[in-house]
Parts: sequence; C-alpha cells; structure tokens
Amino acid sequence: MAVFTAVTLDDLTQWIKQFPLGQALALNGIASGIENSNFFLTTERGEYVLTVFENLDFEQLPFYIQLMRHLAERGIPVPAPVANAHGELVVALHGKPAAIVSKLDGSSQMDPQPVHCAEVGTMLARMHLAAQDFPLSQPNLRGLDWWRATAPAVLPHLSDENARLLREEIALQEECAASPAYARLPRGPVHADLFRNNVMFVGEKLSGCFDFYFAGVDTWLFDLAVTVNDWCIDLATGQLDPARVRALLDAYRAVRPFTGDEMAAWPTLLRAAALRFWLSRLYDLHVPRAAELLTPHDPTHFERILRERIATPAPGLAA
Repeated sequence: MAVFTAVTLDDLTQWIKQFPLGQALALNGIASGIENSNFFLTTERGEYVLTVFENLDFEQLPFYIQLMRHLAERGIPVPAPVANAHGELVVALHGKPAAIVSKLDGSSQMDPQPVHCAEVGTMLARMHLAAQDFPLSQPNLRGLDWWRATAPAVLPHLSDENARLLREEIALQEECAASPAYARLPRGPVHADLFRNNVMFVGEKLSGCFDFYFAGVDTWLFDLAVTVNDWCIDLATGQLDPARVRALLDAYRAVRPFTGDEMAAWPTLLRAAALRFWLSRLYDLHVPRAAELLTPHDPTHFERILRERIATPAPGLAA
C-alpha cells in the first residue's frame, strides 16, 4: 500500500464538516496505487473515496476533477466529485490538495474474458466522445516530452542492450509524432491509464472506471493502445490474445469508427503505450520517492510487452 500522507479518522472530525456528508465513521487506506494517498471513507451519507494528492498541485487538479464531473454528468460511469459548502471540489488536508468522490460498485476483473473487454471498448469510445466538448485542456503529462526528459535519469541504470532499446524507441516515436499522419489522428481528453484495476464490474457488466489522474489531451488511439496492452494480453508473455483484442476493438469501433490514419498507426501506438509504462516503471524503480510503504511495479513486464510488439507487430486496424 502506498500511503505518503497519513490521515486518521480524528483528522477528519472538523474537516469533513464542510461537505454535505455528515460525520466520518470509518477510514481505511486503499492498498493500491503509487501516485496518491487513497482511502475508503464511510460517512453518515454513504461510501466515498478520499484522495490526498502527492504530486499534483491546486493549479493542476481542476483538469482532472472537472473532467470527472463532466463525464459523470454525461452518463459515463465514473466517480462523481463532491463539492464542499463553497462549491470547491479540491480542498486542503494536511497542507495538500484533497478531494472526495463517490465510490463505485463492484470489483476489478483481473482475469478478463472477451465479454469484459467488449464492455471496456464500448465505455472507452463513449468516454472519448463525451469529453469532446470538455472546455479545459492540458497535454498528456506522461507523453513524449516526459519521455525525453526522463530517459537521461534512467539510462545510467540500464544494460547496454536496454539503453539502446530505450533510445531507439523514443527516436521512433519522435519520428511518428512529427509526421502529418500523426497530426491528423483524432484526439481529446483521454484516461491514459485504463488498466484492469481501474475498472469495476458487477458480474459481466461494467459498473465504472476511475483513477483519472494521468488524464490529458492525447490521441484517442494512444488511450486505446494503453488499454489493449493491459486487457488483451497474456501476462506471462506480453502476447496479444486475438479473441480479447477483437472483442475490445469491435466494441469500440461500433461506437466510434476508426479513421484511415488510425488504422495505419495502430502498431506504432501499441509500441508507444508499452514504452510509456516501461519508462515510468523504470523511473519509479531507480528514482524512488519516500512513502510509508511503496513497492514499485516491475518494469520488465512492459519491457517484455514492448519487445513483443517489436517482434510481432500487430496488424493495422480493420475498418
């Protein structure tokens, strides 16, 4: 469990009064995540999630919190932020930004089948379309600029072979991003971290998705590639499972058909999505932050996926 900021029930006795939630009755740390301190919060009005933000400041947070509210208001199953008596969605707790959002029903599906992948594909396409008119904008903060800036910090820790792989992949993605075809890819606000543990199901029905704190404006195809690289693979090998890939992509395209540029760019964007998480996990491993208890994710998982996407390129998307 990653808890950077300790919060107790006593800490909330006065703080919670600014929200229309009644008294805080129970508070339990959530045993996942490495970016923020998260807690299940029980109040007299129901179940919620309290997040204390460790890396995002008050100026950065409106994009994420307002995006969640925007999506919730348009029927996308995401946590709805709770405003305080002054209409504020982000308030200070122990000197850090904090927010309360509604708690989703269900549980994560860690062994997804095609039926689950189809649910995810439908929801992701609906989310992309619903966010088109979101008025705020910020780039994907873990995009190409971050890759360029972060690589020098991890390269000294890598083998010669992996250092070469990292340099070559960033160069390839720079070339792709500079192309006219890439500029034509549809884009807008994206989740950018839609892993299995960030989606909830009740039975085979998707009940919601959460953890929007890597969201930003990027290509919709990159968001889809991040999702496929987690939901549709054999975890041991990183290989794509054709049945799950087909289910997710068919469900997505039924809501939002792909453009010709997207069809051609798909293999490269799958590599970009693998590179992004390989690099971030390398960074968390070799440039760690203090926390009460923090176990970085294994970077070799996404190294394996990246090498697999290189060795066995996915076919371009079908119409």
